[in-house]
Amino acid sequence: MIDMGFEGTNYTAHLTGGPSRARERAEANAFFWLSAFYFVYCARPEDWVPGLSVIPLAKITGFGALWGLSRIGGLRSRVLRNLPIESNYLLALIGILFVSAVFSPIWKGGAVIRTIDFSKSYIVWLLTFLLVTDFVKFRRILFIQAASGALVCFVSVVKGHSTPRLEGVLGGIYGNPNDLAFAIVLCLPFCLAFLLTSKTVFGKLAWLSGMLIMGVALMMTASRAGFINLVVTGSVTLWHFGIKGKRMALVVITLLLAVLIMLVAGGKLKDRLLATTGDTTAETQEAYGSFEARKYLMERALEGIEHYPLLGLGANNFLTYSGDWHEVHMSYLQIAVEGGLFALVFYLLFISRGFINLRKLRSYYSKMSAEMILFVGALHSSLVGFAVGASFAPEAYMFFPIFMVAYTAALLRIMQQQNLPAPEPGPSRLSSLARLHADLYASG
Repeated sequence: MIDMGFEGTNYTAHLTGGPSRARERAEANAFFWLSAFYFVYCARPEDWVPGLSVIPLAKITGFGALWGLSRIGGLRSRVLRNLPIESNYLLALIGILFVSAVFSPIWKGGAVIRTIDFSKSYIVWLLTFLLVTDFVKFRRILFIQAASGALVCFVSVVKGHSTPRLEGVLGGIYGNPNDLAFAIVLCLPFCLAFLLTSKTVFGKLAWLSGMLIMGVALMMTASRAGFINLVVTGSVTLWHFGIKGKRMALVVITLLLAVLIMLVAGGKLKDRLLATTGDTTAETQEAYGSFEARKYLMERALEGIEHYPLLGLGANNFLTYSGDWHEVHMSYLQIAVEGGLFALVFYLLFISRGFINLRKLRSYYSKMSAEMILFVGALHSSLVGFAVGASFAPEAYMFFPIFMVAYTAALLRIMQQQNLPAPEPGPSRLSSLARLHADLYASG
């Protein structure tokens, strides 16, 4: 064991101080606020519930979760020093973006504001890792993200059924049809996992209906990047759940439903895919122009990297540099041109930690339930979907990949915690967060 500078016995006693029930209530309150934040970020109720747009829901829920975490000792320096290395990668990325903003050759103020917004992702990662301390909580957070995805699609289809590509029907991360399609694809593996693990007919029908609505909404966005991402993510998901899980009927049914949805709602998407081949008929002229514009933006981004390789242009400043107020449709180029090559390195290191955590989780398969194995497969599918989809979409500052890396780190910690020797009996029972902190000390 590496000496961390404090005694294990005193550390455990310090974490356990106070009545066990009071600590458990404090943990429950902190997790409630974290759950509320996930719902606000993923479902964006302020866009479709009258009156909520004037309330800063994300700030309220985020501060509530931080306050709850501080009450149970989660912000003590001895805890923060023993976080997984991906937390350092994310902090380094944010730090470089701040430096890049300060020295931006275009708009320093705008870059600072955008970086402050992105820096909140570290708080979310920290809260998720420290508060998701058992599989029940892990499942609940995934449920919120998956159910929110289905709910957002239902609202989008109902409100925007006559809006071309569902553009602007909702705001924020769902305002752009490509962003909406990207978010849908990342949620689909979790929805399928919940469908397969649901124990009631009603639950299975609810998840099936939600996935069908998400499929229709995806087709209505007519996002070519979203479709490519769907093919990749869907293939990995069906490999995990269908082929590896020996559910061949699931593969057949999924493919049939996918074909049916494309026939019913995929007309616009078909036109945009044909435009990529150079077919510039009246129906595909606009889509082909979009394809050519993306090529130009990628070339322009490479020029920006060549001229500003170390610190880039500053977050969100490529919009101005591009000359036509559009983002480059590739997350890796986006982070490189706006934050510099060092920012790209730490961004890739952070994302890679999700795959490393998943590889470590595979060593625990013999000790996992079938349900847990399904959700590990869903995480892998979604993370692959992001890694590939990021090559076709400007999603560098989206929180969803931060969520997924946090999920993998939290689940790995849960499994490591469960397989440690049982603690010696004492006068009071350790709370789940205290056990996590003690495990961080022991594994150091």
